[in-house]
Amino acid sequence: MSATAAKSHRTAAAIQARRATAGQMLQRITQVLRQMRREHAQVTVAAVARRAAVSRTFLYQNAEARALIASAARQRDGADPGQDTKPDPAEASWRQRALNAEHELKRAHGEIAAQRTQMGELFGRIRDLEHDLPPDGVQRVLAENHTLRAQLRQLAQDNRRLEERLAGARDNNRFLDKQIADLEAQLAERQGPGCFAAMSPASPT
Repeated sequence: MSATAAKSHRTAAAIQARRATAGQMLQRITQVLRQMRREHAQVTVAAVARRAAVSRTFLYQNAEARALIASAARQRDGADPGQDTKPDPAEASWRQRALNAEHELKRAHGEIAAQRTQMGELFGRIRDLEHDLPPDGVQRVLAENHTLRAQLRQLAQDNRRLEERLAGARDNNRFLDKQIADLEAQLAERQGPGCFAAMSPASPT
């Protein structure tokens, strides 16, 4: 097969593939328009593109797609005035819940992707830190951490013992102060008021 023939074959295959893809999209558009007609929904390019999972560019550029949308819009605008064109409330409520659920699902997928990205970055940092450590660095860090925790517990126990001793010394000091005050009161009662008069300085003449 010559190069020209091979190129022509590839071109024909590409054209056939595009036609098949366009045919599938037109089928989805037709199904969506039927569903929207049953729902009495307003036919717009944005609504059809969203529900049929096609691009707006395809709807504008494809002549058959434009014709389908225009026909559906004319049928809706030319509906019998006597016909009840109000959508079923139950169906409209179900559709709204489905749209809300789809929106929340997309938001959840986006949040999960962001969290996975952040977790990947954190794991990368951890691996970088582990590479910077020597082969026995992790074990040494764990051993030092264990030693520091033991020292912290010992210091806490020593601090509690010192606080208990300080509280006991304060109690003893208050007890001794009370005893001294009692002894001074007893001594003053035994010596009488004359003792204080004799101890007072002489009055000026």
